[in-house]
Amino acid sequence: MQFLWRLLPLLAVLLLGTDQSEAVCGYESCPDTKANMINVHLVPHSHDDVGWLKTVDQYYYGAKNNIQHAGVQYILDSVVAELLKDSKRRFIQVETAFFFKWYQEQTEQVQRLVKKLVNEGRLEFTGGAWSMNDEAAVHYQSVIDQFSLGLKVLNDTFGACARPRIGWQIDPFGHSREMASIFAQMGYNGEFFARMDHVEKRKRLDDEAMEMIWQSSESLRDSDLFTGLLYRHYSAPPGFCFDILCSDEPIIDSKSYDNNVKSRVDDFINYVKTMSKSFRATHVMVPMGDDFQYEDAEINFKNMDKLIKYVNERQVEGSKVNVFYSTPSCYLYELHQMMQTWPNKTQDFFPYSSDSHSYWTGYFTSRPTQKRFERDGNHLLQTVKQLSAFAHLTNEKQTEDLDALRQVMGIMQHHDAITGTEKQAVARDYDRLLTDAIVDAQDNARDALRVLTNLTAGEFDSCLELNISVCAFTRDTANNVVVTLFNPLAHPTSQYVRVPVKKEQYLVTDEKGHEVPSEVVPVPWQVLSIQHRPNNTQHELVFKASVNKIANFYIRVLPAPKDAEMPTLNRFERVHSIKRQLSRVRPIEEAGADEFVVQNSLVKLVFLTKTGQLKTVDMNGVSEKIEQTYAIYKGARGDNGAAERRSSGAYIFRPDGDVSVLADNVAYTVYEGDHVKEVHQHYNEWISQVVRIYEGVNRVEFEWLIGPIPIDDDIGREIVTRFESDISSDGVFYTDSNGREMIRRERNKREYFEPDMTEKESGNYYPVTARIALQDGQGQRRMALLNDRAQGGSSQADGQLELMLHRRLLNDDAFGVGEALNEQQFGTGLIARGKVYLILNSVADTSTSGERLAQQEVHLPFWKFFSSSNTASAVKPQMIPDFSDFPQSVNLLTLEPYSSNELLLRVENFMDETEGHIVSFNIRHIFDTLGGREIRETTLDGNMPLSDMKRFKFHHDGSMPKALEYFTSPFDPLHSFASDDSSRFSVTLNPMQIRTFIIKWQ
Repeated sequence: MQFLWRLLPLLAVLLLGTDQSEAVCGYESCPDTKANMINVHLVPHSHDDVGWLKTVDQYYYGAKNNIQHAGVQYILDSVVAELLKDSKRRFIQVETAFFFKWYQEQTEQVQRLVKKLVNEGRLEFTGGAWSMNDEAAVHYQSVIDQFSLGLKVLNDTFGACARPRIGWQIDPFGHSREMASIFAQMGYNGEFFARMDHVEKRKRLDDEAMEMIWQSSESLRDSDLFTGLLYRHYSAPPGFCFDILCSDEPIIDSKSYDNNVKSRVDDFINYVKTMSKSFRATHVMVPMGDDFQYEDAEINFKNMDKLIKYVNERQVEGSKVNVFYSTPSCYLYELHQMMQTWPNKTQDFFPYSSDSHSYWTGYFTSRPTQKRFERDGNHLLQTVKQLSAFAHLTNEKQTEDLDALRQVMGIMQHHDAITGTEKQAVARDYDRLLTDAIVDAQDNARDALRVLTNLTAGEFDSCLELNISVCAFTRDTANNVVVTLFNPLAHPTSQYVRVPVKKEQYLVTDEKGHEVPSEVVPVPWQVLSIQHRPNNTQHELVFKASVNKIANFYIRVLPAPKDAEMPTLNRFERVHSIKRQLSRVRPIEEAGADEFVVQNSLVKLVFLTKTGQLKTVDMNGVSEKIEQTYAIYKGARGDNGAAERRSSGAYIFRPDGDVSVLADNVAYTVYEGDHVKEVHQHYNEWISQVVRIYEGVNRVEFEWLIGPIPIDDDIGREIVTRFESDISSDGVFYTDSNGREMIRRERNKREYFEPDMTEKESGNYYPVTARIALQDGQGQRRMALLNDRAQGGSSQADGQLELMLHRRLLNDDAFGVGEALNEQQFGTGLIARGKVYLILNSVADTSTSGERLAQQEVHLPFWKFFSSSNTASAVKPQMIPDFSDFPQSVNLLTLEPYSSNELLLRVENFMDETEGHIVSFNIRHIFDTLGGREIRETTLDGNMPLSDMKRFKFHHDGSMPKALEYFTSPFDPLHSFASDDSSRFSVTLNPMQIRTFIIKWQ
């Protein structure tokens, strides 16, 4: 940094004397190449994790270097200084979170110098999202949001020259098809990554198939995306790491015995020649960087300058290697110019294994409470964004609070955050960041709701402990409480609402004063036993609410007759191994029978009386034997000295021996009400669940509670829930890709290669962000599970589905984090609570559309706000657009403030081509209600006019390219004004299509 400050006066003069109109970015700034040679694109980069072994701030400021030497602010200081010395030098910046923090701290002079570098293509943004997101545990909504955030910051700061054109996903542990689709929809030309199954990589190296065309969607046209695997991870070639963190030899070109130019050049040329044998083109890309490198960039660039000089000097001796500074976008530009053909890819790159015993499938589930907390953060973010848009919240604090939650949610998508692969201290810091952002963003929701309802002094508190059935607002009493429900979805929906209360009689009314039927249900005693839970409230008030966008419901406590017993739900029970004081037992006709039935108008559940276990499910005209239970994998423990001694850890799922199914009899209690029926099951001292059905809801809910997982016997455990049926699935099952399209899986098989199935259990695990399903070949029966957070899932046998819910392990797996995944809270092992939903159906052409609709409600249910009031409040409907006339398959994916006078609107057809069809609708009334003056259409991220999109089209093997081709918008992008006819506001959506608009409202 000192050198940069010394350079500033001179550089500022040079900058002021430069005609900025001469600056070029984009492909015009790419380096010259040479025909009939191997053109080597050196790509200087630093991979800067937004938290991993150190917290975000520790990485940025360079603190705690005893853990890992890393200081991002110094990297950027040093890189900028070195780029300014030579116009041929290049550097790519990936994580916008770090860059924007650094840029805001710079003087105006430095900012102008940085803009010059960007405008000349010397500092190029690649990827460009707030963080380099994971691709297994993330939901597509959050990925789109964090790209929108990062790209908008770049666009607002630097303009079009900062627009990334390449996805740079070099460190995530496997790659999803939906991520590739998102890149394509943002107009990116391609993506590159560094991790691939070790068997597949060897085959692709042999087949010259390291680079390919990825068909990123089965439903979207023009979804092909060029995709490339880096040759040797994302590091510099062996022996050529010139960073201060390495010990490789520098290039010594003095006249001395130490001169090593010849050997260094020989080694590099040999490396390039070997590398080029695995690639089809005469261009190869060589990354020059690694984790947190370039803190003293002068060393890196000085040696790379010499490498380029001396390698190219060999050309006069007949060498065919030409090396130069470049970027991934320039590299891909040259490949496009060559008009070659490339192999095809249709599925994804999961699961990833780095050796025969290391399948990286444990992180699909690691840190389950953090994965759920991230979903809560997204839930509130979508709620606050929509409310802010409706109420036109634009003051400085409101903007800062909303941006803070956006930014923290961007950090949470990072491939060492939502994955659960960070150190425990970092996990706590992520929780702190998200908690603080949630608390501040609630102020925005409160401000908006005070405008949008007549409850102008309402508290509109959120209860952030509903996962343990606790709400501070109702802890003392739920009398005269208004529950304001916000529906983030486009369509009106009816859902059941649960409010923690004391055991009293209640009256619930809607805004018009009409009574809403309700009932009181006891909280499971296992939840009441949680050490840190305050037990003021031991019951939940349940009522069904119908909500368009916002609705208020008024709760009042009714006086009870003296000595009258409160109307807790009728119940009967069978207890095997647990002491529990009971108040009332309802005799049942089935007493002494082998089975008992719990049913409503849509679902019938049959349980075995003796064991308490589920036996059959009857719904949607299908009756199926389904046994649901829990099972335990013992985590392998080894010294990690060799692959066969790999431990199960934060990244790796590696079981030791066969799975152990909990087959003992289950203690249970049944609660039967008019609206909800529950079977509370107790498996052991640390596993319990509630099986629940609601009247009018066509799915079965399993609410699980696991922990503290015992480790007294020095055994780590990984807990799964299993659903076993007689469905003949023939080894085939389906998992979602980041909550969007479903991908067909086949046990023990992959698309392109024969996998190493030494670890058969973990090798058949896949990420389940929202849904996993199987069906028979005759199309008669289908079983699907929906979850409330990202998890690992599999079908280890025909007719069987399993989801991993919780993990506690005692060894590190030696892939960098340096800690065992042994989460603790309040002095004991972590307790996690969550939900899995079962849907049983026949396989008709559109049968999975019901699963899609349920998936939407599970992902974004009503958000609950609580206020005190003596009367029910009303909503001001004139301020809220009516989305109810959207076609059933259309969702409001995003509505948010975009600038002080603009809103971003994003709509999607969430059905795929097998479930839905092309739909059209008009958004004029939404435009008018939002006060619109102009609307324009953009790429998916919201930052480039769709009319400007022009991305590279590559050709598949077997085709005969005759000219350069590009993908552009297949339809005329919408651009209209308030004075235009309503017909110009028509929107058409193909299955799985997302369209994004910017509405100027003043």
